[in-house]
Amino acid sequence: MPVLLPPALELSLDLLRCPTCRARRLHPDRGALRCPAGHTFDIARHGYASLLTGTRATSGDDAAMAQARDRFLSTRTYARIRKTAARLVADAVPEQATVVDVGCGTGYYLAGVLDQLPGARGLGLDTSVRALRSAARAHERAAAASWDVFRPFPLADGASDVVLDVFAPRNPAEFHRVLRPTGRLIVVRPTGRHLAELRGRLPAMVAIDPAKEQRLHRALNPFFEAAVTERVEYSATLARPDALDLVAMTPSAHHLSRADLNDEGFLPDQVTVSVLATAYQPR
Repeated sequence: MPVLLPPALELSLDLLRCPTCRARRLHPDRGALRCPAGHTFDIARHGYASLLTGTRATSGDDAAMAQARDRFLSTRTYARIRKTAARLVADAVPEQATVVDVGCGTGYYLAGVLDQLPGARGLGLDTSVRALRSAARAHERAAAASWDVFRPFPLADGASDVVLDVFAPRNPAEFHRVLRPTGRLIVVRPTGRHLAELRGRLPAMVAIDPAKEQRLHRALNPFFEAAVTERVEYSATLARPDALDLVAMTPSAHHLSRADLNDEGFLPDQVTVSVLATAYQPR
């Protein structure tokens, strides 16, 4: 039985372009999306569009990571980060904005932005099928599609008022291409103090590159200039299950053994949350 086109996906169809043809628009056809040349892309029964074809992406949450992310974000430990990102968006664009969240994960941050902009619509892109299942139902105005940030996006030029990038890889040239000249790129990334207590107890966790800010500036500078940067930093109390989920939802989970996590007293009960959130305008 064909999958019905989700209302949020129908709302965002005009943004999409055929990943194969690049220039042609997609239209719904019996539970799939099809371009005039006949290239067809399934709509998963969970509600997201399966646009990613060919070579598998090399990153993205597996099922265990996505489930841990869902559980941890439901504790609202990162609610201040979401609120800051949403405010930076709301301060810069009209209420009827189009928001593209690249590396959207479960759709947590995109939903926060859409809550701040009652007239906006959103599209989340991610490689993780399991995360997209959550993203497709994260908000009534949020569509979701599978895609790899390192490939040219299946989106029209100048289609978006906002590109949102929270703890995600970046593709500056594509960000610039899909943004309108008056649009904004919102980038949220960790500082060196982020989760320092947890990383201190678990040396196998992926470290934060001390040159991260310099690399970010070099990558974005040809395309964007910073309009405003805010530091969000606070101490968060963690129950042991939440601490385990916080580790398990990141790539660090692949570098840790069960023995690393089994010591009852080994995980901290408080961590520093520390990120920078910047709104960039296109050059």
